[in-house]
Amino acid sequence: MRVVLQRASRAQVSIDGQVVGQLPAPGLVALVGVTHGDDAATADKLAAKTWNLRILEDEKSASDVNAPILAISQFTLYADTHKGRRPSWGAAAPGPVSEPIVDAYVAALRKLGAHVETGHFGADMQVELVNDGPVTIILDSEH
Repeated sequence: MRVVLQRASRAQVSIDGQVVGQLPAPGLVALVGVTHGDDAATADKLAAKTWNLRILEDEKSASDVNAPILAISQFTLYADTHKGRRPSWGAAAPGPVSEPIVDAYVAALRKLGAHVETGHFGADMQVELVNDGPVTIILDSEH
């Protein structure tokens, strides 16, 4: 599982021009990708890391300041670009496998106390954010 975390002063996700999720205050945007072999335990581990990682202002974590999180599924985090000009998506888990794991990540964050908003799994989404810092961190369950 991969999560790209971006510290954001504001962010929103829209589908067909309609906002479906947004940060109500400065917080984190989490782009979430799932690979084969990931499970709910993987989602729990990365949710805890997301919630407790000290990447906000003054080395605070989202849990320290109750910062909201906008979580968006993104299978493209597992693009393989080693050969040719067209990415391969073989490392990304298929939708029926990955959707419940993304849902488990969101549920784990909420269980930890996070206010989490989301996009819609598998939809064509437009994500807007102002990266604060800029701060971008990549979490990978394999490292």
